[in-house]
Amino acid sequence: MIVRLRNVDKIYSNGVVALRGLDLDVGEGEFLSLLGPSGCGKSTVLRLVAALGEVSSGRIEWVGPDGHAQSNGDIGFVFQEPTLMPWATVWKNVLLPLKLRGLTPDEATPRVSEAIALVGLDGFERAYPRELSGGMKMRVSIARALVTRPRLLLMDEPFASLDEITRFKLDNDLLALWARQRWTVVFVTHSVYESVYLSTRIAVMTGRPGRTAGEIAIEGPSVRDEAFRTSPVYNEYCKIVSARLAEVSRA
Repeated sequence: MIVRLRNVDKIYSNGVVALRGLDLDVGEGEFLSLLGPSGCGKSTVLRLVAALGEVSSGRIEWVGPDGHAQSNGDIGFVFQEPTLMPWATVWKNVLLPLKLRGLTPDEATPRVSEAIALVGLDGFERAYPRELSGGMKMRVSIARALVTRPRLLLMDEPFASLDEITRFKLDNDLLALWARQRWTVVFVTHSVYESVYLSTRIAVMTGRPGRTAGEIAIEGPSVRDEAFRTSPVYNEYCKIVSARLAEVSRA
């Protein structure tokens, strides 16, 4: 276990109740997807875990010697948009978190090189965001999140705006990275099919105010590829998850 959310409420200053009584466990090394209708608070959950907001009530418990994330570097966050600095090269965009942490060039250089290589952007270190495709920009954003070597990677619909071919490619690459590195991933998506393909577990959330309405473990192969995406097992899980999501939507 890496983090627990217990009876979490989130009420914004304008009175909107985003979350009510949400319970969620995030296990060490798992790939957990949050799935639910638009506006149900999935992104809010990520922001609260990342300490980008405060719970209105309830608690978030980190499993560790001091009950907290060990450092800011323990959490990497990939947002819906790449949010790159347009005036900076790929290298400098990926370097930014390490620069903010005060690492020297000698300390930072091998880590930036490693992160860029992990996402398959070798040779593009001096390119600017305007010179990159949408998928490549998202790869830079992922590299920037990974450069701190986080314990927990939070991903907020990172591939939603991409075309289907690019999205499938990045899904495959993300799974390959996760299989090699085995950090913990919490992934927000609206797509039943993407959640089944990527996840070891899916938490289905209700409409606003959001809470977890059920969890489904995905017992897929350790290596997932197009054969899994077209398999009877995958299709059956998609039916199960779709049915659960429909129940939640009706409720």
